[in-house]
Amino acid sequence: MHDTIFALSSGAPPAGIGIIRISGPDAGEALKALTGRALPAPRQARLAQLVDPRSGDVLDRAVTLWFPGPSTVTGEDLAELHCHGGRAVIAAVQDALASRSGLRLAAPGEFTRRAFLNGRIDLNAVEGLSDLLAAETQQQRRAALLMAEGHFSRRVKGWRSALLDISAMAEAALDFSDEDDVPDAGIETRIHRQLEDLAAEVETLLEAPSAERLRDGVRVVLAGPPNVGKSTLLNALVGRDAAIVSDIAGTTRDRIEVPAALGGVAFLFTDTAGLRDQSDDPVEMIGIDRARLALAAADIILWLGEPTELPRDDAILIAAQTDRLPTRTGLPISAVTGAGMDQLVDMLLDRARCLLPGPGDYALHQRQRDGASKLLGHLKAAHGARDLLITAEELRQARNAIDQLTGQAGTEDMLDRLFAGFCIGK
Repeated sequence: MHDTIFALSSGAPPAGIGIIRISGPDAGEALKALTGRALPAPRQARLAQLVDPRSGDVLDRAVTLWFPGPSTVTGEDLAELHCHGGRAVIAAVQDALASRSGLRLAAPGEFTRRAFLNGRIDLNAVEGLSDLLAAETQQQRRAALLMAEGHFSRRVKGWRSALLDISAMAEAALDFSDEDDVPDAGIETRIHRQLEDLAAEVETLLEAPSAERLRDGVRVVLAGPPNVGKSTLLNALVGRDAAIVSDIAGTTRDRIEVPAALGGVAFLFTDTAGLRDQSDDPVEMIGIDRARLALAAADIILWLGEPTELPRDDAILIAAQTDRLPTRTGLPISAVTGAGMDQLVDMLLDRARCLLPGPGDYALHQRQRDGASKLLGHLKAAHGARDLLITAEELRQARNAIDQLTGQAGTEDMLDRLFAGFCIGK
């Protein structure tokens, strides 16, 4: 049997209201002990005086709620105390709860973990909730909310249902191919056709943007020779002096990464060492090597060098410092006067929209992409198999891949890492 856990599930005190949540088999007894009354009607708020069962001291007057399991957020009996949000009140109520045998303070993410273990949510929804708690832009919030509300999980459930239908046909063809009451003609054709359709749907989903890019920001790398205005432009884009600006060539020795949000979109801007073929300074050469690595990983490149030296065909050619060098080729920008900056930001946002999920779309984490890729591999292997026995085995492996996607099969270590990132009240 699980311990009964409790924690403050609202914001840190002081606050107008402090919500203390209790979940587990002794939640009801704990609520009765603190109020000295019978449990309130399920899901109906009741004002009650909270008393320390050890001393009889009055702790607070609070709104109490009772949610009998399993139809609760955690799948267990659950109680809530809506207290005044002062530090002393919260501390006193939690101390009274901790004094009861079998009750303890929840670990980080333990309420959500119990919801997962009790089948109230699956692993994909947990990851969506984690992203929602960490969201800093509206775009991150929208994508995370879709994942947390189960949009991807429902799609995976549809895949599993389709797989079960295909598997049933394969088993029927294997076990009853000689029986008159199970039609064999055309069944393999139907299996292959449905496998094609399912594989195509999974493949389409894998083309969607990644959650890592949405969370960490679209990588924009500013590159070019020394002293062309990269650091000045980066400072203008992020709105602060993040990089040192100097007329001395080679001032930027290492790449400088600065996160910033523009137009509600998260970006990660990277200022790099000036690119040149040779330098007598070994530290500068290390910076140049790192600049080339940054270019290779960039989503968008702002090139401040010569047009003939564009590192990539899709790089945006910038004619920086046009306040003093007006004849350069490229998008005319002056970070000093602000000329062209709005146009540059619009270009960055247009590029970012092609790299990030659109309205109504969610984004997949690497774990989910790996799981979907594994599923796709088994679907293609099943489709290409000439022997129905091999097809049936690949279908079984495909179902296992779906169980790993939803968390029905997985490792405890991975779950520990995921839930450790949650706050205690979640």
